[in-house]
Amino acid sequence: MRKATTAALTAATLLVVGGYYGLADALDLVPGPLTVAAADYPIQPFPTPAAGTLVSAQAAGLSPDAPVPSDGVLTRYADALAADSLVGTGKVGVSVIDVATGEVLVDRGADTPLTPASSNKVLTAWSVLSVLGADHRVSTTATLSGSTVTLVGGGDVLLSADAGKPGDTVGHAGLGDLARATAEQLTAKGVTSVSVALDDTLFTGPAWNSAWEAGNEAFVAQIQPLMLDVTAHHNSGSYPADPAMEAAQTFVTRLGEAGITVTGTVARAASPADAVELAKVESAPLEDILKVSLKSSDNTMTEVEGRLLASAVHQEASFEGAAAAVMSQLTKDGFDVTRTVLLDSSGLAVGNKVPPRLLAQVIARAAGDSGGTTGRTLLADLPVGGLDGTLNERFVGAAGEGTLRAKTGSLDQSASLTGTVVTQDGRLLAFAVVVDGFESGGLTAARTAIDKDLAGPLAACGCQG
Repeated sequence: MRKATTAALTAATLLVVGGYYGLADALDLVPGPLTVAAADYPIQPFPTPAAGTLVSAQAAGLSPDAPVPSDGVLTRYADALAADSLVGTGKVGVSVIDVATGEVLVDRGADTPLTPASSNKVLTAWSVLSVLGADHRVSTTATLSGSTVTLVGGGDVLLSADAGKPGDTVGHAGLGDLARATAEQLTAKGVTSVSVALDDTLFTGPAWNSAWEAGNEAFVAQIQPLMLDVTAHHNSGSYPADPAMEAAQTFVTRLGEAGITVTGTVARAASPADAVELAKVESAPLEDILKVSLKSSDNTMTEVEGRLLASAVHQEASFEGAAAAVMSQLTKDGFDVTRTVLLDSSGLAVGNKVPPRLLAQVIARAAGDSGGTTGRTLLADLPVGGLDGTLNERFVGAAGEGTLRAKTGSLDQSASLTGTVVTQDGRLLAFAVVVDGFESGGLTAARTAIDKDLAGPLAACGCQG
């Protein structure tokens, strides 16, 4: 009952937002079953705020005349967060922007570069959508040169091991379908026996980021352009050692089942220039893929998305190239990336440094009249308070349930929240809050403080003075 009620409230709220803030298109605002996922990282159970700490508020309904909250009152919320013993030694950065006017309502340390954790994914998502478009799909292809069939990875890491599922995002394209279509073409050519090669050359450089701390193997796979459904391993610590080769071996198995004899072992090699395409399968559109990766905070998917961006803009499709491509696109789109340092696309690297101001500005643009399809898609794909994704268990029965949608961020010493919130008076605000540098083991406390001192009060705010 709680989720159904919240879903209805969220959809209704954002459709009203659409009438004024440029979100009027029919969005897939109520996430489907694929978006319900566990939190970014295994942590302690999130504590339920004490009764009365967060007052549940029904949004009054959005309109251009909705009262603008007092910047003084909102700044006091940010000050309370910074002074809260729950954040310990952590540095606090907060930016709050009124979406309708672009006015900055809170700027508390907002220009200070801090480790954003998975709020970093907001920057990647905006950039990828801006360049590739919400309807972009990636292909997995089989080619033939001589008697060698080459499986060419195009960036789909949600592949089904057998038949694709056209109505789903995860498993939309199937290696079994590709193998059977390939076998049909080979048979038509009179070919019954082949060798198989794997072309995973779309991505370059190391498959593992040296900026990631030891132990992160539980939260991200080796970054390759071809994988069987990577979400099956999300935060499980059981990612395959060589995901692309695992997919190639599955393709070989399916070819054999389809009547084609495969000789020898799979070798890594680029598809030759003279190779002809035999068959291909396509992923779900990018807007649906992002809905999975953003709501579940999937690090592998986001790193792949960053490399697809780099490839599209003719940067090296490596960690460095992806980070450079994100920075370049943000700059091209008019954002000030001064003092921003990106070492990856997902936010796993502690060395990432992003001013909260930049995060809030991206969200404010996305929610505003100029956000376009890029902005509408980004917002629709974020987790919703008390409903789904990494916010499934936060803001339940409290202010922000169904009216706050945001990207979470969680590292051992950094916590963040970046998104939009509707105040009790019906004003749409974009916000970003980062708490960075608290003592190891303080993540749950920092997240509690963010919700108790800032995010919840923003949602409950009827505060004009």
